[in-house]
Amino acid sequence: MNAQDSTSTRPYLIRAIYEWCTDNGFTPYLAVRVDKTVQVPREYVNDGEIVLNVSYDATSGLQMGNEFIEFKARFGGKPREIMVPVERVLAIYARESGQGMSFPVVDGAVLDAQGDAESVVDAVDDSVEANASDRVVQLVPTDTAAAPLAAVPRAEDDDGDKPRPPSGGGRPSLKLVK
Repeated sequence: MNAQDSTSTRPYLIRAIYEWCTDNGFTPYLAVRVDKTVQVPREYVNDGEIVLNVSYDATSGLQMGNEFIEFKARFGGKPREIMVPVERVLAIYARESGQGMSFPVVDGAVLDAQGDAESVVDAVDDSVEANASDRVVQLVPTDTAAAPLAAVPRAEDDDGDKPRPPSGGGRPSLKLVK
């Protein structure tokens, strides 16, 4: 078996971060890019994304498979069936610390005329490998995400300070840093 024939590492990494969160008493959150393959309450989707609390207390029947993450949860007091394809997961992280892992997501609009997702995944994998050294994804609290980049000291600043993550609470969000 070569690298092209092997299964994705994504579901294994998601399960590992989930286990790390629960072992350390953190609340695991999943950030998901929503499209027609994702079964979530649409009224809770913002800008094509939804953040799901996947802790033991918030879910029932949680199954983290290699293809799908499935569970039951209450939204506004109503029980809902949730089903998320693993490839639609943007990130898994601890609510309390923001520590976790983010993933590249295949955009549904990129599918070719036959809807061949496998060729798209191959193309994205090649693109990600080619640009991996140019891209870093950082989780930052949403209340400071709108702040200008100059508000956070950078490594090349004259004061010699090392870069600091933004302080403050709030829910983390993904931000592409080049």
